[in-house]
Amino acid sequence: MTWTRSEVQYGILQKLCLHAIKYGPIPKHVAFIMDGNRRFADSKMLKKSDGHLHGFTKLSETLQWCRDIGIEEVSIFTFSIDNFNRSHEEVSFLMNLAEEKLQELLDNKDELKEDDICIRVIGNLALLPAKVQSLAAQLMLVTRNHSKSILNICMAYNSRNDITNAMEIVRLGVKEGKIIPR
Repeated sequence: MTWTRSEVQYGILQKLCLHAIKYGPIPKHVAFIMDGNRRFADSKMLKKSDGHLHGFTKLSETLQWCRDIGIEEVSIFTFSIDNFNRSHEEVSFLMNLAEEKLQELLDNKDELKEDDICIRVIGNLALLPAKVQSLAAQLMLVTRNHSKSILNICMAYNSRNDITNAMEIVRLGVKEGKIIPR
C-alpha cells in the first residue's frame, strides 16, 4: 500500500461530515504547504525528524480525505529552496525521506495505475540529489497517462526561482524569434 492510499478509520462524526461535504461544491484543486513539523516536534519535545515523520503521516491521511471527497488535483509544497539553508543533518534526513517515499510510490506503480493517479514533481529538480531526481523522473514517466487525479509534489521551489525561470524562457523565446515583443 502506498502513501496515496491511507487506511483512514473514520468515526461516525467524520463519516457524517464527509457525506455532508460531498453535497456542496467540491474544489477541483487544493494545495497544502508542509509547514510546522519542526514546531510540532518542539512542542512535543521530539526530534525534528520525528516531527517530519508525523507530518508525513498526516499528509497521507489528508491525501486520502481528498480522494474520498472527490478532489481531482492536489499540490503539496514539501521542500522549498530556502529549506536547503537548514542543518546538513535535517536536509539529509528530508532528502532520504523523499527518496524513500518516491521509491515506495514507484514500487507500487500498479496501485497508481489502478487508482489512475498522475504524479508530477515540480521545482528546480537539479538542486535535488541524483537519486531523488531519478525517482521523480521515473514516477512522472510511469504515471504520465493517468488522468483520474493528479498529485503535484513541489520540491526545491520558491516563487523567485519560478519567476526567474519563466523570464529566462521568455528571453530565449524572444532571442529565437518564437516570441515577438510589442
